[in-house]
Amino acid sequence: MSGCEGTRADRRAWRAGKRDEHAGPPPTGFTLLPWLLMGLGSLSNVLQGKTPNPWVGVIGLLTFNSLYIYVVFRAFDKQRREAVSTRLALLLMGAVTTGLALGYGGNWLLFFPLLGLAAGAALRGPWLGRTGLLLTALAGAVSAYREGWNGINIAYGTFLSSMVTAAILGLSEAVRELRAAREELARRAVEEERLRFSRDLHDLLGHTLSVIVVKSEAARRLAPRDLDAALSQVNDIESVGRQALTEIREAVTGYREGSLSTELDRARSALTAAGIEPVVRRSGPPLTPRTEALLGWVVRESVTNAVRHSGATRCEIAVHSTADHARLTVSDNGGGRDGGAPEAGSAGAGGTGLKGLTERLAAAGGSLRAGPSPRGGFTVTAELPADQAESAETESVTATRAT
Repeated sequence: MSGCEGTRADRRAWRAGKRDEHAGPPPTGFTLLPWLLMGLGSLSNVLQGKTPNPWVGVIGLLTFNSLYIYVVFRAFDKQRREAVSTRLALLLMGAVTTGLALGYGGNWLLFFPLLGLAAGAALRGPWLGRTGLLLTALAGAVSAYREGWNGINIAYGTFLSSMVTAAILGLSEAVRELRAAREELARRAVEEERLRFSRDLHDLLGHTLSVIVVKSEAARRLAPRDLDAALSQVNDIESVGRQALTEIREAVTGYREGSLSTELDRARSALTAAGIEPVVRRSGPPLTPRTEALLGWVVRESVTNAVRHSGATRCEIAVHSTADHARLTVSDNGGGRDGGAPEAGSAGAGGTGLKGLTERLAAAGGSLRAGPSPRGGFTVTAELPADQAESAETESVTATRAT
């Protein structure tokens, strides 16, 4: 967020009464207007007739005050502060101040500290130091010419007003930018947590409800001829429901860690209850817990899609791993899915489930491909670099818990 946008947002929030009670009102040019009272001595000289050519003095006062107000009100907007017109206004202020100080001296020399204050408000970076020293030298030279050694006070006041003003306003701006950045990070953290919860809830409930529906249908079919088998399906429904409650609680708190072995066992049970022959093959060394958790999500979603949409009679699940790489393939021989099915299509462009899985794996340095198989049916392929998956998921969970 730029300084300009941040300041405007601060002002809108302050007017709406939504600012932090300790933050104070956002600074504006009004905070620097009271310093114009330093020019009252010069105005008094004009009114008392102590100034030669009073009309020149009046025009000089009006010109200086107008330029001062113009500059300080632009100083709190980064884009306008850095505009050429603001820099030209500062140069013109310098010329007017020098002319009035040389012509009248006395109280008119106090316009140099006011010029330094305006310069400190409008300038940042390396230009500030150079300009501050230049103004100090100019103020010292003109004041010495008019007032002798007493002019050193004007030079000191000019330097102090420019540097202190710049330091205070720069620090205030930095604090507000940091606050805006903190609020933006908090907003993004909330959005990421909502996305995580939405993804987890979809994957959990989509699979669980599909299994419950399939097993309920199986129990209804078996009840007239095999009551014991039907009761077994009912027991499975109860077990799945209890497990779903536990998983949802874990998803809410962000501490859920899946197990590939558990998901493979559930996949066999769900596929069998749906009348689909499960074929599970697993080879290679054990996987890290985070890699297993990610592949478990893929198994859960892929099997849910096969049960709900495929119309398949056979589903193969193959897991192959090496020391630093893991590959999971879930393929069926069904023809029930097409491009318009809820979960069909290419990875990342299909339904909510596959899109969420694509995001999960991409965050871990992996990939997900899903689409019709050349041999018929539908295939989902997930690949993960095991070590990176563990690292990325660990960082994600740590950030979520910290939030």
